[in-house]
Amino acid sequence: MQTANLQTVYLLLGSNLGNREEILSQAIALIQENIGIIISQSKYYETPAWGKTNQPDFLNIALEISTNLMPLMVLEQSQAIEQQLGRVRIEKWGARLIDIDIIFYGQETVDISNHLHIPHPLMQERLFVLEPMAEIAPNFIHPVLGKSVAELLEEIR
Repeated sequence: MQTANLQTVYLLLGSNLGNREEILSQAIALIQENIGIIISQSKYYETPAWGKTNQPDFLNIALEISTNLMPLMVLEQSQAIEQQLGRVRIEKWGARLIDIDIIFYGQETVDISNHLHIPHPLMQERLFVLEPMAEIAPNFIHPVLGKSVAELLEEIR
């Protein structure tokens, strides 16, 4: 397993099927076991589905974690957790038991073809990302846009 120096990583978790709170709690525990130490977490935010809107509302939570895993390993571990919790990828933006997105990996930018993009390329357009992120990291500066999470949130409110 490839490791790096300790890095602060921000994840967004979402669920809109099953017992959403229980699934998110299980995901948080598995993240702590397999990815890194949870430094802080937002409260739960209930939001309408984005992209494909004819589905149940999502429950979202943002996490700040400290990890020594490289970005690709964070992605692989996140996807393994999703699979362990029963996620099946059928359609883009479709209903799902669990979704784990990497929002930021420190101040790094990562672009691996269609596989991994950090910072998350659409996060600045999504209220369901910015609200929980602003709760735990309002002053975090987006490494590409040069604006804080709080500023990005204000721009779309």
